[in-house]
Formats: sequence, structure tokens, C-alpha cells
Amino acid sequence: MGAVSALRVLVVDDEELARLRLRQLLQDCGVAAVQCVGDGRAALAWLQQQTVDLVLLDVSMPGMDGMTLARQLRQQALPPQLAFSTAHDHFAVEAFELDAADYLLKPVRRERLQQALQRAASRLGQPAAAAAFTVRQRDRMLSVPFAEARYLKAELKYVSLVTPSAHYLLDESLVLLEQRLGDAALRIHRNCLVMRHALQELSRRGEEGEEQWVVRLRDLPEALAVSRRQLHAIKSALAAAKS
Repeated sequence: MGAVSALRVLVVDDEELARLRLRQLLQDCGVAAVQCVGDGRAALAWLQQQTVDLVLLDVSMPGMDGMTLARQLRQQALPPQLAFSTAHDHFAVEAFELDAADYLLKPVRRERLQQALQRAASRLGQPAAAAAFTVRQRDRMLSVPFAEARYLKAELKYVSLVTPSAHYLLDESLVLLEQRLGDAALRIHRNCLVMRHALQELSRRGEEGEEQWVVRLRDLPEALAVSRRQLHAIKSALAAAKS
């Protein structure tokens, strides 16, 4: 129940009664952080400012339907878990092609919802090495394993994801990426996150009075500047890695 109760869930359904019922069922399952919106576009707008673990969405909605919303969410660098709640069973194959955690038929029963929540929570609990970023390269969507990622840096309107062999551009903000990455990443500067597993060395450059702290990451030649505000967190992370 602990992992389930910690989930942050967004319910997307155009029927108010359905939203109210799902909110109540989620609360009965122990989920406290529940937000509800009435259509796909409202969901996208909300998710541009907030982050959730699971989106529980209907399929048939006016305007942007659930499948269209799910496909757009799947293009995010770190998409939330998806679970469908619908009266129609013939979208199930497409839902699982989108890697949905579950497919619930209305009226949703509490026991089935509990199973869907547990499945979503277990996926979120997977080791970072088994997870991946989703990136767009030309007309293709690629998966970049967390193990290959080294750092993310905000530059103008985009965020660069850097690996030892490539740079990728992400459309999401550094703030939202930081929230979704959680303990897997550390902020070293206002515009830069490093992956915790990539940390190698912290050192000091320059003369006294003009010194600058920098961090080196595995398999990368360049050193990255570290702000004094983040020094303690980086030192703690390196000490924990050695223990």
C-alpha cells in the first residue's frame, strides 16, 4: 500500500460523474494526490506545469481523445505511467502498444483499480538502469537508457541530454525533468543536472579568491561547473558512492 499511496495521479475524463467516482475510488485505495481534468488538451496544459506518476484516462473524449493524448505523452522524455479507463474493450491492443500499465473497463471496480495502481507503482520502482529517456531524432523516437545518460543542460528553449557518444534535444523543462528523475539526478548548477550514477570526481580550479569547483563524469572529457550552493549535495553523493 505504501508505494500506491505515494502515487500522484491525474484523471482525464470528459464525464464529471466518472471523474468524481474515480477520485473516490483512488482515495479508497489510499491515493491522496489526485487531480482531475475534463479533456486531453486540459491534461497537456496541466502537465506542462506539473508532474505525475500515473495518468488514468478515458479513450472516447471530444476534441483530443485518450489515444491521441497517450501518444503525445509517450513522446515526452520521461513519460508518466498510463492506464486506460473506458467502456470500450476494442482499444486494448493499441493501449498496450503504447505500453499502458493497465486497461480498465467501466464501471471500474476497486479491486481492479488497486491492481492497476500496484502495477504502475512497481514499474516506477524499477532500477534507473532499466529505465530510459524517450528522445526524438529526425522522424524517429529512440530510447536512451539511463545508464548511458550523463547530464542534462538547459540551453535556450531546449534541454540537451548528453551521453558519451551523442547529444539529444528534449522539449521538456529542466524543472519538470528534475522532478521526474527524483534521486537519479543531482542539480550542480541552475541550468544543469547530472546523473548520479555518472559522478566520478569533484575538484577545485583556479587561484584562491577566484576558485571554481567542477565535477567530472564517467566517459566525458569536459568538466562541468558546480555552484557553491550545490557543493554539499555533490560531496555527499560521492561519499555515498564510495561507502
